[in-house]
This record gives sequence, C-alpha cells and structure tokens, in this order.
Amino acid sequence: MLGEYRIEGRRASDIAVSVERGVRLGALEPGQLLPPMRELATALGVNPNTVAAAYRTLRERGVIETDGRRGSRVRPRPATTARGSIRVEAPAGVRDVSDGSPDPALLPALGEAFAEVARRYAERPGIYGEAPVDEEFARLARAAFDADGVPDGPIGVTSGSLDAVERVLAVHLRPGDAVAVEDPGWGSLLDLVPALGLRPVPMAVDDEGPRPEAVDRAITEDGARAVIVTDRAQNPTGACVTAARAEELRRVLARHPGVLLVEDDHGHGIVAQPLHPLAGDTDHWVLIRSVAKAYGPDLRIAAFTGDAETVDRVLGRQRLGPGWVSKLLQRTVAHLWAADTVDPAVVSRAYGKRRDGLVRALARRGVEARGRSGMNVWIPVPDETGAVAGGPGTGRTSVPPVSVRSGSA
Repeated sequence: MLGEYRIEGRRASDIAVSVERGVRLGALEPGQLLPPMRELATALGVNPNTVAAAYRTLRERGVIETDGRRGSRVRPRPATTARGSIRVEAPAGVRDVSDGSPDPALLPALGEAFAEVARRYAERPGIYGEAPVDEEFARLARAAFDADGVPDGPIGVTSGSLDAVERVLAVHLRPGDAVAVEDPGWGSLLDLVPALGLRPVPMAVDDEGPRPEAVDRAITEDGARAVIVTDRAQNPTGACVTAARAEELRRVLARHPGVLLVEDDHGHGIVAQPLHPLAGDTDHWVLIRSVAKAYGPDLRIAAFTGDAETVDRVLGRQRLGPGWVSKLLQRTVAHLWAADTVDPAVVSRAYGKRRDGLVRALARRGVEARGRSGMNVWIPVPDETGAVAGGPGTGRTSVPPVSVRSGSA
C-alpha cells in the first residue's frame, strides 16, 4: 500500500499502531504522504470514520499532520522517530557545533557539592511522604526570582525545562488547542507541542524577542490558548527580551488574561543581559529556569514558579507519576547556588567572545548570521537539513562550543 509497507488493522487503535510502527521502523519516512482516508478504509474493509479516528489519534500523538485537501503525511520530525535517524552527520573534517551543549570548562566542579550532600543525607535520608521541593532549594530559587522582579508564587521542580513546559501545557490544555511558539524556535519544543496533540502557531521573533503584533495575531486570529516565550538566549536566534519589548508584550497579554503564559529563562547564569519578565497580566503563568546551561545538563533540574493554581496542578500530577525530583539533586544544586560557583559575567563574556567571533568569521565568507545572547549563532536558511547536507565538506571552525542552528515553526 505504501511501497513495501502495508498498513493493517480493523479498529482505529490497531490502524494507528500499524502506522506508528511503520514510522518507528523507518518504513514510513518523514514527509511521506499517507493514503486518503476513504482509500485506506476500502483497502482495509472498514468504515471511513474508523480511519478518520486512527488519523486523529496519530495527529494527537505527533506522528502525522493533516493539511486539508493535501492529505495527511508523516511529520518531518515525528514523535515516534528516533532523533538519531533524522540527524545530519557532519562530514569528515568539519566540526559539529550544533548540539547546543555548554563548554565543560565553564561548568562548576560537582565533587564538593555531592560530597556535602551525601554527608548530610547519611544523617537524614530522604523518605516517602516528604514535601516534593527541598526547603533550601525553594528558598534560594525564590530569592533569585525576587531579585529579577518575577511575581510572587510557589516553587516547583521538574526534570529540566522541557519537562516543565510539557507538564504545564498538559494541566491546562486539551488536544487540538493552539499554542503560540517562537518562529524560528527551539526544535525540541516544536516537536513537543504537536506530540501533545496541540497545534503550534508561529509568532515572529526579532533580536528583542517575539513581535507584539505577532503575539496578538496568534491569540486573536489563530486562537492560541498558550504563549511560550524565551526571555533570554533564545534558541536559535539568541534574542533577548528588552525592557521596551517586555512592556509592549505585557500590554498585549493584559488584553487576553485567559491565555496561559509560559516563560523559559534557560539563559539564567550564562547571559549578562537583565531579565524582563512578562508574568503578571494573565490569570495563569509560569517562569522556568533550568540549570542545564550554567551548571550541567546531566543535573536535570529546573525550578519554576507561577500562579498558585498552575503550580499546584503540576505538582499534584507529578505526585501521581515520578512523585518528585530527587532531593539529592535539588540539594546539590542548592549547594552550588549558595556557594556562587558560577559567575554569569565570566561565562557570558566567554560565550559572547566565541559567538561574536563566529559571526564575524561567517560574514567574511559571505554567510549571514547573528546571535545576541547565550551560546547560539543563527544562520537563517529555509531548509536546515538541506543546507547542512549540501554544504561544503572542507570547511572547519575553531570557535566551539557555540550552537549553530536554524529553523522555524
């Protein structure tokens, strides 16, 4: 039916599983067009409504996308496809700086923190029934939020920023709801939104963050029920929300208090630009800070704050799953914070020097690129995969680690 792969099943759930299996095995490739619903229904001997239900399930799982009369096709980055299978490998002699990992030399040593936490743990081990957020972790996180003018709210902890985004969206939205995302935006987020069965709506970004008219249009015309904004070190452009832009965006959000606002401040600790939070004008909001870039990706910790109802929903749902994020990790991060093990000014200068150097080097070779904050350099191309695959195989860069990315919603 589709080359050598045959979709099977009599029930909607079985048909969906069959398509998903084909995608997972690589028999159905990203972008491949699926049979029209009536055609597949005839071939399987089932009602077209059964196939429609299967396709709807696949859309909600982030496996396929539908474009009206153009039909349904496997998403370019389907949730069931292993990331490695769609990765473009750098040619021999070319340094790959696209993974966005921080420089290990700029991360703090963890030995002393782990040793101290282990010593205290021996005196008082963690047990069931305790509060999910460590008291010292919450105190330090709240103090840092207060210092940056983030509205008051309880503290929660998740396993990284993307985990927080997923949990917040899940407790407020339903499959089919629209979510305004930055364009160009973070690839993992652009994959996550449709994988949750949500509909991504692009909002244009410049060097000062999302454009106010784009945010307003996403809400008023496209029906976005949530808006996700990266405050600093935006991926991939390096955009940073300025004070003037924040004021404009807050005015837009104030006109739509029912919209969920999600702010990602993953650049905390690696950028020198001040934070200009947008929270406060919508009924539901969260601001998330991952420690990945400044303290180490493998710590898998993000602190977040927000309105009391949202934080309570997230922590309540978390209790029914993993229960809590390891107190050992929370206390380790709290120890690193209290000891001032990261100097944002030093880290920001280091990444800024490399970022600016790479932009200049690319400009000398006629390649347009930019990056304002963080570790990202953005090369605007219409087709990221094609540009990388078709690029010269003899070039070399010596300015790592800087994340070189392109992309759009």
